[in-house]
Amino acid sequence: MHKYFTLTLLLVASLTFAQKKPLNHTVYDSWESIASKKLSNNGVWAGHGISQQEGDGTLYLNNLTSGAKIKVNRAENVQFSPDSKFAVFSIKPFYATIRQAKIKKKKPDEMTKDSLGIANLTSMTVVKMARVKSFKMPENGIAILAYQLDKPVDTTKKPSTGNPAEPKKDSDIFFAEDETSSAKQEGTDLIFRNLTTGTERTFKYVSEYIFSKDGKQLAFACTGAKKDKAVQAGVFLLNTEKGTIKTLVNGKGTFKGFTFDEESESLAFLGERSPEKQEIKDYFVYYNSLSLDTAQILVDNDIPGLPAKWAVSPDGKLTFSKDGNKLFFGLAPIKKPKDTTLIDFENAKLDVWSYKDDYLQPMQLKNADRESKRTYLSSIEIFNSDVKIVRLTDEKLPDATIIDEGNSNLVLASTDFNNRVQSQWTGNSIRDFYLVDTKNGAKKKIIEGLSGMAFSSPAGKYIIYFDKKSGYWFTYNILTAKVTQLNTGLNVKFVDEENDVPDEPSPYGIAAWTEEDKSVLIYDRYDIWEFNPDGKGAPKNITNGYGRQSTITFRYEKTDPESRFLSKKELIWLDALNNATKESGFYKTHIGDSKSPELVVMGKVKYSGLVKAKDAERYIFDKGSYIASPDVYISVDLKTETKLSNTNPQQQSYNWGTSELVTWSTPKGYKSQGILYKPENFDPAKKYPMIVYFYEKLSDGLYTYQAPAPTPSRLNIPYFVSNGYLVFAPDISYEKGYPGKSAEEFINSGVESLKKNSWIDGTKIGIQGQSWGGYQVAHLITRTNMYAAAWAGAPVVNMTSAYGGIRWESGMNRQFQYEKTQSRIGATLWEKPELYIENSPLFALPKVNTPVVIMANDADGAVPWYQGIEMFTGLRRLGKPVWMLNYNNEAHNLVQRQNRKDIQIREQQFFDYYLKGAKAPIWMVTGIPATEKGKTWGFELTDEKP
Repeated sequence: MHKYFTLTLLLVASLTFAQKKPLNHTVYDSWESIASKKLSNNGVWAGHGISQQEGDGTLYLNNLTSGAKIKVNRAENVQFSPDSKFAVFSIKPFYATIRQAKIKKKKPDEMTKDSLGIANLTSMTVVKMARVKSFKMPENGIAILAYQLDKPVDTTKKPSTGNPAEPKKDSDIFFAEDETSSAKQEGTDLIFRNLTTGTERTFKYVSEYIFSKDGKQLAFACTGAKKDKAVQAGVFLLNTEKGTIKTLVNGKGTFKGFTFDEESESLAFLGERSPEKQEIKDYFVYYNSLSLDTAQILVDNDIPGLPAKWAVSPDGKLTFSKDGNKLFFGLAPIKKPKDTTLIDFENAKLDVWSYKDDYLQPMQLKNADRESKRTYLSSIEIFNSDVKIVRLTDEKLPDATIIDEGNSNLVLASTDFNNRVQSQWTGNSIRDFYLVDTKNGAKKKIIEGLSGMAFSSPAGKYIIYFDKKSGYWFTYNILTAKVTQLNTGLNVKFVDEENDVPDEPSPYGIAAWTEEDKSVLIYDRYDIWEFNPDGKGAPKNITNGYGRQSTITFRYEKTDPESRFLSKKELIWLDALNNATKESGFYKTHIGDSKSPELVVMGKVKYSGLVKAKDAERYIFDKGSYIASPDVYISVDLKTETKLSNTNPQQQSYNWGTSELVTWSTPKGYKSQGILYKPENFDPAKKYPMIVYFYEKLSDGLYTYQAPAPTPSRLNIPYFVSNGYLVFAPDISYEKGYPGKSAEEFINSGVESLKKNSWIDGTKIGIQGQSWGGYQVAHLITRTNMYAAAWAGAPVVNMTSAYGGIRWESGMNRQFQYEKTQSRIGATLWEKPELYIENSPLFALPKVNTPVVIMANDADGAVPWYQGIEMFTGLRRLGKPVWMLNYNNEAHNLVQRQNRKDIQIREQQFFDYYLKGAKAPIWMVTGIPATEKGKTWGFELTDEKP
């Protein structure tokens, strides 16, 4: 009886397993992912959103104490009120509605707009408001809300709040001074609502608004309206406690950039009241405090310290110092008005390239809009009787960051002036760093010719910087000007130990600082070290060397985004990755401990997005694996956890897959790792085709979930695995000057190692790669015939022609890529032409016997698409089986979803034909004539051969 029962269970399980269906191209749209997650300040409520690739998402609100739940369809961007009693969110229109509107080519104003949702977490009710384009709540204080409607409300109709009980209304009507504004510049209704009492106030034609940090003040600008004389234009301040309104500016103008100081006592904003037809507007900085009845102009065109032909920039950001004594803002040269006498068709249109240009013309053109809006940091001491502004940056010293949240009398400024041309071939920025005095603008150079990075310490006592040329961290003591080298006399590196590009390695980075800049925590490959910034005392390994000993990489998890320092007694969480097994999890430690970190949790999963409640010891995070779709979890200690979501239950109906770590030795004796993906119904008695997908190193993603999706360019691994393929993702390390041979060394040896298994069909192996992976595909098929089919996305095949080209998405020249970074030649074209030729597949195309598809898009901003053309036309001239896909106006990686869906089908049909013996599609057999473009796509299968 027992044996019969066991056999019956096995038979049922086998039948159930066999009934699982393979993934198909229709499953993508409804596949889910975690969109966002948030905890209320008190840690009682959790909000998380689940989105679909193409469809309607859902917001879930969970009471973690009582178990109560609220579900809101199509909601996103949830925010909790400071008192944790309300949740506010946007509600998107139905996806189907938006789709139909696009089909009908409706104008933006005719499209269905977002709504606003307010959840009362006590009564468990949800109120909705239509056509809301933005909302804000204060960081602290009581539960209040301001939201702006998408367009003016018809005041002849009674507005609906969505409440059964109509809340108390208090209309605020102002009288207009003039009616010269354009309707295009009119603002929209702003609704201020007390979420606890339900009372509302409406302010019409509002263009911008902001709460103070404590929520006691709401500042907003009203544009007024040409056809509505009853509404006053200007800037106003609402006291949210008393309900009183203060008029800060009376009259029309453009006002923006509102910012409050830390104590919510002062307000600054930008404004102009120039004549409407004046092209270049005169912007000023306005200031108001609790003691002032109206806003005062703090900075105008006549203020001392303003350079000739300079003015306040409307594109600058206003920032108060933390103590509220200084205000930082942007200046810029006054722009020239357009010359209306020029006749467009009578003037030449050209770009003049000069060898004396700091930046190449393509870079200048790419950044022209940004540069036209560039502002130069300046400051003013608000309470100084000697009112003047201090310019802290200029054209030759353009970049600066404030120190000690602006309380310091210094800023850290930097420039790459006179070092810009060489970035054409180095790719790096060489910068000089200065300390600039906010009282008088005096400049002091402290670092010269740095290839690296520099930052101020949180309390402003030090500048810490990393020098790539030496590989060392240094500090500069701002008070004494003493320079200290930190990582000296240690037997570990603080730079990338696996660096395999012909450039100086980059650092692992800084974790944090301890209280009042007493020490700084810096990463090596595995552990975290504590250094005294003045070099006093020996460095301390706060993870006790346990990371290197166990090949675990520890990284500090900053769970309080507002914290500036770590306390010696403070418990800190460490993100952990086991480099050998790829398991991940969390450890905890104290900086003052001499013990090794304490294990909290580790597993064959991937954790991400750890968030802590502001006022409670409760955490929310994601967890998933290749097998398990990521879900949302909450925990108080990261040991025990509660699952809040259940994404993609439909996955159980499909033949999914598994991922396993494989290792092998290359011909030169290098040890390497890779991931082997197998179908869930893998049978070792069968033989499987295999696709090899690669880029550089991918094995750290062993436990990363990969949703079936129309990808921008990479292999759709879950689709192919579900449909009976093995997929192999090998890691690659590189030798300077020989990127092609390095790909052969690691990829081919990994494949040969796997081919020893009887369940791999060694005659049916394909390769796929995109960009750098595409280059490696192109190279491999010139060196071996072991691959039955190849797919190369955006490959470089001719390094000699690509070397001098332009990366159009940035405007940068490509020389740096070959001399210093990914292409890894490590020399100029004139120094080592033989290496450029050896590593260029174009020159070995006669050796190719592998059918190949190339994707090369005509708007590719990273790899010139003529590289794909060179490969295609060369192979076509040689009579080799080759196809090229050019997705019109598409980027390096496909952006438009319809194109992503298209390429999935073509890639599947291509590999199915060569690796499974399936029928060929029309597009591979006869192509698609230009006369049929947009009418047929050639997916139909035929008995004919390509």
